[in-house]
Amino acid sequence: MKPSLKVVIVAFVAALASPFTFAATPESSATAFPQHAAASPLLGSWSLDTSRMRMPPEQRPKSVIFTFGHASDTKWTTRVDIVYAPGNEVHSSGTAALDGTPSAVKNSPEADTGAVKLPAPGVLVMALLKKGVLVSTRIYAVLPGDQSMVETAVYPGKEGVPVMKTNYFTRVR
Repeated sequence: MKPSLKVVIVAFVAALASPFTFAATPESSATAFPQHAAASPLLGSWSLDTSRMRMPPEQRPKSVIFTFGHASDTKWTTRVDIVYAPGNEVHSSGTAALDGTPSAVKNSPEADTGAVKLPAPGVLVMALLKKGVLVSTRIYAVLPGDQSMVETAVYPGKEGVPVMKTNYFTRVR
């Protein structure tokens, strides 16, 4: 028997949360959060390795650059610059509090609202919505050495079955 979508999503969220529960201490309160964010190895620009994408080479984007920037003690900017296979470009951006508060996403074909949390210095969890509907959840994790980043993207698939994709990035700066 197939598990229901609700069971799958609850199990997924529990699996994501469990590695971070042990890290919750009195020092990880909101007052310590800005130092945590300022020290993140995620800050900077990252280039997608399009050769590892699971799609025909002629359909892959020519380039994708993610830039995570420090907007204030409690907010980050995210900029995504994409050059698609035919040559058209999209430049999306947003500034969000790192506490999961929804914020506007500008110029994105995928989302108009986002929310982000930083559960550990090298891990960012992002939820993207379009017209009030969750379209994807993404987890960005910097690998040891701080020069590579992995994105795990979860989308709703056919018949309510979640689809997970992994993308690989290299630090540009």
